Amino acid sequence: MKDDFQRNINYLRISVTDRCNLRCVYCMPPAGVKHTPHREILSLEEINRVVEAASDIGIRKIRITGGEPLVRKNILRLFQAIADNPAIDDLSLTTNGILFADMANDLKKAGLKRVNFSLDSLEPENFKHITRIGKFSDVWRGIDKALELQLHPVKLNVVAVRGVNDHEFADFARLSRELPLHIRFIELMPIGECNPWAVDNFIAAQEIIQRLQQEFGPLETQIKVTGNGPARYYRLPGAKGTIGFITAMSEHFCSSCNRLRLTANGRLRPCLYSNQEFDLKTPLRKGATRQELAALIEEAIRHKPDRHHMHDGWRDHRVMSQIGG
Repeated sequence: MKDDFQRNINYLRISVTDRCNLRCVYCMPPAGVKHTPHREILSLEEINRVVEAASDIGIRKIRITGGEPLVRKNILRLFQAIADNPAIDDLSLTTNGILFADMANDLKKAGLKRVNFSLDSLEPENFKHITRIGKFSDVWRGIDKALELQLHPVKLNVVAVRGVNDHEFADFARLSRELPLHIRFIELMPIGECNPWAVDNFIAAQEIIQRLQQEFGPLETQIKVTGNGPARYYRLPGAKGTIGFITAMSEHFCSSCNRLRLTANGRLRPCLYSNQEFDLKTPLRKGATRQELAALIEEAIRHKPDRHHMHDGWRDHRVMSQIGG
C-alpha cells in the first residue's frame, strides 16, 4: 500500500498502553500523567483485529510499544496472535527493560523476533536521575537475556540530552565494540510538557558524531542493520555492534517514512508529529468488518503528510507515552 507520495507503508507501531513504570525527565512530569480509563483502551482482541485488517493491505511489520508495553496484562496473548498471522514477517518490541528479563523466554516463545531497549545512561545513579525511579541493574539483566536468547539485532535507544547524558556518549560507543549491541542516539524531540526544556537541552547528531570521531578516529560507514527504522549506522573499527543516529530534528527522514502509529485508545496516526488521527475504536465496537477496517486504514495512509513539522511546535496536550513510542 503506497501513500500519495509513493512511500510503501508496511509498518505499524502499536501502543498497547499509556501506562509506564518509569518517569523519564524528557517524557513526563514527576507524578506521571492521568491514565486513560481501561474501558477506553483497545482490548487485545481489538488490536489483533486491526492487525488482521492492516495485513490485508500490505502491513508486514509490527512493533509493540507503550507507555511500557510489558505492564499490559496478558500481553503474551497479543504476541502469539500476531505471530500466528502469516502475513506478518517481523514482530518486535520497544521496552524500557525493567520487566523484560523475567518475561523474555515467554516472549520469544510467543513470537517476538527482536527487541529495542530504551536506555539513556550506563551509570546507575544517572539512570535513576533520568528515569526518577528506575534501577539500571533491572534493565541490564534484560539486555543480557536478549543477547542470550539471540533476539538480534538487540538495539539500545539513547535519547541524547545535553548536560544529562552527553558525557556518556563515548561509553556507549565502547559498549558497541565489546558486545553485539546496536547503539542508536536519538535526537531529543520537543514533545509534550517538556517542550521548552527539550529545546534548551537539544544536541544534534552531527555534534555527537564529531565527538566520537575525536575520541575514536574515523568511523566505518554504510553499515546495514536489520530493522525498519530511519537510523544511519556507523561502526568503530573491529566492533561487534554498531552506532546509529536518528536525526528527527536536524535532518528529517520523512521521504522514506513507512509507518503508521496506533494509540492505545484506538486512534491511528499517519504521522507522530501531526494532530491528525483516525478513530478505529468506534467502528471496532460497532462491529466493523475486516474489510471496513482495512478501508479506514487505507484512508489514513492517503492522508499521511509529506513531512513532519516539529519545528513549528507541539500542538497536542498529550505526552509521548500517551501517543506511543
